[in-house]
Amino acid sequence: MSKLKIALTKGRTEQQVVPLLEKSGIDCSGLRDKQRRLIFDEDENFEIILVKGQDVLTYLNNGTVQIGIVGSDILEEQGNYQYQMLDLNVGRCRFVLASGKNFDPSASKRKIIATKYPNITRNYFKRIGEDVEIIRIEGSVELAPITGLADAIVDIVETGTTLKENNLQIYAKLQPVNTRVVVNRLGLRQQKKQIYNFINQLQQANEKFSEVVK
Repeated sequence: MSKLKIALTKGRTEQQVVPLLEKSGIDCSGLRDKQRRLIFDEDENFEIILVKGQDVLTYLNNGTVQIGIVGSDILEEQGNYQYQMLDLNVGRCRFVLASGKNFDPSASKRKIIATKYPNITRNYFKRIGEDVEIIRIEGSVELAPITGLADAIVDIVETGTTLKENNLQIYAKLQPVNTRVVVNRLGLRQQKKQIYNFINQLQQANEKFSEVVK
């Protein structure tokens, strides 16, 4: 029986998900002492690779891995063509519209919005019937309204501390973000039993973890 391969978003998602994987019975000893490694095969049934969130769907869609663990922001921004199997109830934050104190969200002029997520931003303003110009920013989007590059930003916030430190405030809450488990369609057909066993174990571990957190 071949190992299931999992693409795990490295960084904060990795830190939040590893305890759940361990509670599911997966050997994550390598991830606990990874140094510069990116591939971990200590477990007899799973191989885990650490990738950037933006690359999870690339590995999944090309069949390199059968399972991806990634934020819902990435799934929506890129367009998800695989099965979303489970919400892990970790990594919760929210998209917001933010700017300085002089910003008027009801102003009739065509606004300039800076963001790392142009598709999500475009869809939001389309839903509320407003035409905006979108500037894609890869770095610190908070700079855009401060420097005059944009009227406002759409970004993900968890606590809002960074916004406050830059004298920005929230004008609208768009949608929540959380961590999802997604599965390659072909992989699900070929290794259905293994994948569903993994999902069930992870779901049980997630429920127990949520009870402890409460």
